[in-house]
Amino acid sequence: MDSEEEKFIEFLYSRGLKYTTERKSVFTHVFESHKHFEADELLVDLRLNGYKVSKATIYRSLALLVESGLLREVISGERHTHYEHVHGQEHHDHLVCDNCGKIIEFFEKKIENLQVAVCKKNKFVPKSHRLQIQGLCEDCFKKPDEKLCQ
Repeated sequence: MDSEEEKFIEFLYSRGLKYTTERKSVFTHVFESHKHFEADELLVDLRLNGYKVSKATIYRSLALLVESGLLREVISGERHTHYEHVHGQEHHDHLVCDNCGKIIEFFEKKIENLQVAVCKKNKFVPKSHRLQIQGLCEDCFKKPDEKLCQ
C-alpha cells in the first residue's frame, strides 16, 4: 500500500468513516491517472470498467479526498469542477481557457517570491494558495469565434 492510500485510510478512520470497496475503487482510479478530471468523467470511466459506484458516492469520495489534502479542485463554477492530485507533486498554478477548457500548468518563481513577500509584509503565515488565470489559450485566441466577441 502506498503512502497516499495510507494517508486517506487514516483520514477516513479519524472521522469515523470506513474505507469501503466503493471508496477504494474511486481512490485507485483517481491515482492511476495523472491528468485533470471531472467527477462525471470518473463516473463514466468507473462504470465502463465494471465498477458499481453511485454518482453520490463519487462526489462524497472526491470531497473527502480534497478535505484530506490528497486532491485539489482546479476550476469550478460554470465549467464544472476539475480535480488533480496534490500529494507527491510539485506545486504549480493554472491557466484555464474559457473557450475550450484547456488547462495549462505552470510554475513561476517570481510569483511565488512575491506571495512570500506579501505574507511577510502582512505578518501572515500561509498554509497554501491556488492561482488560476482565466482567459484564452493560443489556439482559441488565434481563431476568434462569434461567441468570444460578445
